[in-house]
Formats: sequence, structure tokens, C-alpha cells
Amino acid sequence: MAKQEDVFKKLISHAKEYGFIFPSSEIYDGLSAIYDYGQNGAELKSNIKQYWWKAMVQMNENIVGIDSAIFMHPTIWKASGHVDAFNDPLIDNKDSKKRFRADVLLEDYCAKLEEKAQKEIEKAAKRFGDAFDKNEFETTNGRVIEYREKQKTILSRMAKSLENEDLADVKALIEELEIADPDTGSKNWTDVRQFNLMFGTKLGASADSATDLYLRPETAQGIFVNFLNVQKTSRHKLPFGIAQIGKAFRNEIVARQFIFRMREFEQMEMQFFVPPGTELSFYEEWKQKRLNWHLALGLGADNYKFHDHEKLAHYANAAADIEFKFPFGFKELEGIHSRTDFDLKAHEKFSGRKLQYFDSERNENYIPYVVETSVGLDRLFLAIFSNSLKEEVLDDGSERTVLSLPPALAPVKAAILPLMKKDGLAEYGEKIFNDLKFDFNMIYEDKDSIGKRYRRQDAIGTPFCITIDHDTLTDHTVTLRDRDTMQQERVPVADLRRIIDEKTNFRNLLSKI
Repeated sequence: MAKQEDVFKKLISHAKEYGFIFPSSEIYDGLSAIYDYGQNGAELKSNIKQYWWKAMVQMNENIVGIDSAIFMHPTIWKASGHVDAFNDPLIDNKDSKKRFRADVLLEDYCAKLEEKAQKEIEKAAKRFGDAFDKNEFETTNGRVIEYREKQKTILSRMAKSLENEDLADVKALIEELEIADPDTGSKNWTDVRQFNLMFGTKLGASADSATDLYLRPETAQGIFVNFLNVQKTSRHKLPFGIAQIGKAFRNEIVARQFIFRMREFEQMEMQFFVPPGTELSFYEEWKQKRLNWHLALGLGADNYKFHDHEKLAHYANAAADIEFKFPFGFKELEGIHSRTDFDLKAHEKFSGRKLQYFDSERNENYIPYVVETSVGLDRLFLAIFSNSLKEEVLDDGSERTVLSLPPALAPVKAAILPLMKKDGLAEYGEKIFNDLKFDFNMIYEDKDSIGKRYRRQDAIGTPFCITIDHDTLTDHTVTLRDRDTMQQERVPVADLRRIIDEKTNFRNLLSKI
């Protein structure tokens, strides 16, 4: 655990030192669970958005994108169930005075059981070597089976209790398992209570006439209330999807783990509208499509797994998470849900407006069913950043910190580094910079030794460094250094655009999906 904490501290420190993420309002001592993205973080975040948007909208002729408002009519949140049911089960420790999500305490307990199971598997793999059959071991080893069955029992009981709003049993389960405050070890718990997560605000010029509003807790409802507007103006037939990237706000009582759980965050969601009765086949299809999208990033297939929900939300008939192995363990990265016709039916009821689709092939009107894919942009940023940050020991015994981001996502695609400022090298470097900046986000740097500049670019994930020396002035070639291999080669200046594009173009990611 200590090692994981050290890795996470280094990650947070690196993010701040190199302009990726800063604590918001830091000069005023900040705000809890609120962060600002720095110059490199904003670029990386923008590139992740582009990758998602291109894959979801540009590559699918039956999916379009919108940008709905953050402020929405308050009745929308009554219809969606957020006013009555958007709660977290929270529990306080009487001794430490700290507050925790009861479901997270139980999930973390189950995660430790899985860690024990994995240790048994790893020990067996070392013992048996090449003859080891992982699948057979997992299905026959008594300890692994016991750990997995205990996990299943705990999660099933928790899901049933939360679904029945039996919060007393949730507390009883925590006490039966002797779960302690992870910081102090105290097991002195209060009762479990529900807290609504929506932020309230007002719209209007005066307090007397102001309308009570909410900051949206999700972006999906902006898609649902615009379903007919988009369908009619795009003239799409079912099945078709509506995608959106936007801010959402949740008053997380227990916000933790850096940008993993924040109060102001960004979602990338797509609602796929389908004929009733076909939703579960599309649900399975989108599960695989979304996993393939993640795998194309090259972060390692072992870092992903599906988690099927034991407890379904009030609107769903099937749900699964794509979990990623963060520095603090496997956690939810993206959700895929079969939302049935709940949302459109609820908005039709509360608004009094028909939200039905006329299916010319079936010759009937109906309310479509919906399959949702929803990924947290900030969580995805953290997944990519944490997986890419590496400490390497080089052949000469020295060390370097490198952020081996997928090149298409890198904030800076290439750095122009004149060997020195004099003898016309700086001017030649600026000429290359001004030529390439139309196509790529570039950086020009002429301070410090070339070695220090290389290390700085490694640390922010720049795929290429381009060094201008005295030979460049006569033969018009430069030294091109690759971030990942650190190999250097002389290439003509005229070839730089093609070389950089070949490695950093989004096509490299999109073609792998």
C-alpha cells in the first residue's frame, strides 16, 4: 500500500511541476476536489476529446454530436429521478470524525479479497512455470474460489440492501466484516444515511423572483430532451446516436484520489436510440466497441476488465463498467448501460409533449429504447497519465522520467531545439517552428544544455525533439530524436512534416479500433 501511495504522490507532483494539473485557487489555499488544467494538461485533455469525438461522431455516419446547456429546466431533474433518487450512502466514523461512502468501503474490502486471490495465482504461476494453467487454477483452487465467492456474496447483499433502501443492513454488513476507518483503524460507525448530490443555484435578477435550478449532475438529460429536435433535423432513422462532451457537477461528500472523483468534472457520453426489443444486442455490441476504443490507446489489455452491475439503476435493464487498473486499483472508467425507454417516457409524462418516433418500416409510433456509453474525461486523463508516467534506468546508469503518451494525444508534438542561440541557429530554428506550427502544436526552446532540454521534453511526453546545429545551415538536415527509443537520426528539414504526421496523426489510433 505504501508503494502505491508513493507512486500516486509522484504522479500528482509531476502533474503540477510540468504544467498538467494545478490545485484550483491555490493561492487562496484551494478548494477540495477542484482542479485546474495547466497548459500541457489542457492540450492533453483537448486531444483526448478529439480522439473520442472523431471515433464516436466522425467515424459513425449514424451518430451526431450536440452541446446542450448546463442550466436546464428544474422539472427535467424531477422527471429523470435525480431529485428523489440521486443519493450516496454515507457513513461517519465517530472517533475520527471522517465521512465515507458506505458502498466504497465495502467495494474496497472486496478489492482486497481479489488482491489475495491474485497473490495465490501469482505464487502458483511461479511454482509451476510454463506448465501453469491459469484458468484451471482459478476454477479449482480452494482459496481463490473462497475469496471470489465471498466477494460475490458481499456485493450481492450490498446491492440488494441499497436497492431496497435497507441502510441498516448496509451498516450491519460493514460491522460484520469488521471494516475499519482506513486511516485510524476505528470501527465505531454511525448509521448509514443518504445524501443528495446535486448543487442548487438560482436564476433571476432578484431573490424574490428567482427560479431554483440545479447544476446538471450529468450531460445525458440534455440529449434526451433534444431527441426529437436532433432526429427531425438530422433526418436519421433508428438506430442512431447523439454524442456530447460537457461539464457536470456533483456535490461529492467524499471526494478523493486526485482527479478521479471531483465536484466539477467532464463527461463524454453517447445515447444510442434503438427499437424496443433490440436494446440488449446493441448493449453487447457497444460494450465491445468501447473496450476496443480503449485498447487502441496501447495501455495494456491486462489493465482493463468488465464489471457487470449487481445493483441496477432505476432506469436500466443491463449495466456494466469498464474498469481500469489505476495506481490505487481497478476502478470504474466507463459505464455502458441499457437505459430502456425510461428517460424519454418520463420526459413525455412530465412535459406533456410527445417524444415518439415514427418507424416507417414497422409502420408504428413508439418511444425508442436507449443504450448509453459514458466515460469520465478526467478519469480517462488520469488513466492515460498514470499509465504513461515511467522512471527508466538507462544503459549508462543515469535515470530519466518519461511520459510515454500515445503520440496523437501528446500535448506537444515536437520541440525545436537550436544547439545555441548564436551563429544563425536560433533564426533557423524559428523558421522551422513557424513553418510547422500550422500543422502541429510545437514548442521552441533554447535555454539550458541540450541534455536538460531533452529530459524536459521527455517529462511532458513530446514524441520528437528536433536539434539544429551548424551542419543544418549548410546541408539543411536536423537531428531528430525519438522520445521512446531515444534514437537520433539526421533527416532533411523538408521531411519533418511527413515524419511527425506519420507518428502523431489520429489515424494511428482510429485505425486500430
